Amino acid sequence: MLPKLPTLDYVGVEGAKALVRVDFNVPLDSEGRILDDTRIVAHVPTIKDLVERGCAVTLITHQGRPGEEGFTQLHAHAEVLARYLGVEIKFVEDVIGPTALAEVGRLRKGEVLLLDNVRLVSEELVEAPPEVHARSILVRKLAPLFDLFVFDAFATAHRSQPSIVGFPMVLKSVVGRVMEREVDALHRIADESQSPRVFVLGGAKVADTLKIVENLTKNKVADRVLTTGLVALVFHAARGGRVSEHVLKVLEGRGLLTLVPRARKLLLSGAPVDVPVDYIVLKDDGTVDECPASSVTGTPLDVGTYTVQMYAELLKEAKLVVMRGPAGYIEDPRFRSGTEALLSAALRSGAFVVVGGGHLGAMLGSTRRDRVHISTGGGALLTALAGEELPAVRALVESAKRFLNWET
Repeated sequence: MLPKLPTLDYVGVEGAKALVRVDFNVPLDSEGRILDDTRIVAHVPTIKDLVERGCAVTLITHQGRPGEEGFTQLHAHAEVLARYLGVEIKFVEDVIGPTALAEVGRLRKGEVLLLDNVRLVSEELVEAPPEVHARSILVRKLAPLFDLFVFDAFATAHRSQPSIVGFPMVLKSVVGRVMEREVDALHRIADESQSPRVFVLGGAKVADTLKIVENLTKNKVADRVLTTGLVALVFHAARGGRVSEHVLKVLEGRGLLTLVPRARKLLLSGAPVDVPVDYIVLKDDGTVDECPASSVTGTPLDVGTYTVQMYAELLKEAKLVVMRGPAGYIEDPRFRSGTEALLSAALRSGAFVVVGGGHLGAMLGSTRRDRVHISTGGGALLTALAGEELPAVRALVESAKRFLNWET
């Protein structure tokens, strides 16, 4: 799905002045306190590696979007990183102004500097080709101060903004450990020797998921696609037969009936799609019940017992499992059991398991597991699985050709 990219092991980085694009965009509470530091922790191996090789490391990242509640400066992020990295993190309330440039210039080997939220620079919100962003003020101000650009922010790889695609056009560039693991996982997904490859697809982004199924079917990547949630309801309607009024009401209320012909076309083209045989539903009187898919009498909010058993049997034989999106409305504990059971079945299978971050990643927690990859980037993973180009990868490939004589 992605070309091979040069890593920290490919080039000599010892003693380099390195600019590292990380992704510290984390959930915050109403007072700006960090609720989940998983994304910050994920970058520690990359930063530690560079520090141990005597690099002067400058970090650049974003947090939130202007005008939204999560848009803030990065004081707290620097404190969290220092705690996990075990070294002092210098922080400057500036990105490309005189103070930032002076701090970068004073940085010594083995020291780490975090610049402030890159979205304080308005052009960072502009989407444009790498060649255009190479001429941005952000890149023109910072790039001359560095020998090396390290891209480690997979979660931003589907964006085409200056801090993501501009620097590779003017600096020798490699990928960090987070990006390296994400690319390796995507290569594994595309590897035919990993068959049977089973995808468990749910969540609320139905149109995006249909795009994934279209790509998987076209390129014969998936042996089975086990659908859950709203995605499954769309495929139920596409199959015809007995579709309850409750299901049609849910789809109509979400504006999803227009996607039914698209799902039907996929089924007719031979897409290996399975749908649940039963659901756990919330009835109109507020009670919870379990009923067959053909006669749903309430709002379906989780997959039922027999569906879990059926899907678990298919997962047993898989060599690779990709899970994206929860199977139900997991915010309510009454509708978490299906997602928990499918995660458990995937982990027991012995397959290499790729989990699409977000709610599923949070349910697995921070404990490291063999043969499990928790993706850091929902949007980027979705884009890659849908067969679309990642702008960051395009820029990195071009950079590798220009500065490293790299051949993909």
